[in-house]
Amino acid sequence: MLCKLGAVSDGPVASGDADLSEYEKVDGAWRDLGLSAPARRALVNAKIYKLEDLATVSRSELKSLHGMGPSTLKVLIPAMEAHGVSFRK
Repeated sequence: MLCKLGAVSDGPVASGDADLSEYEKVDGAWRDLGLSAPARRALVNAKIYKLEDLATVSRSELKSLHGMGPSTLKVLIPAMEAHGVSFRK
C-alpha cells in the first residue's frame, strides 16, 4: 500500500511487509543524490521516482511526508533548481 501525500507512511516498510530490494529497483535517482533510506522510501511510497516528479507536489506536501527532513530538502532543492524543476504552487 502506498502512502498518500500528507499522511504518515502506511507503506510496506512501516507495516513490516517490505522487501527492501523492491525499493532498490526504483530509488536510483534518490540514491544517486545521497538521500537517506527513510527519505528514499517516503518518495517511492508517494510515487515520486525522479526529480521531475517533484513538480507534481507542493513544498509543504513534500515536507509532510514521514522521512522527509531538513537535510533531505537541502539536497533536493538545489538539485531541482539545477534541473529547472519547481514545486507545484
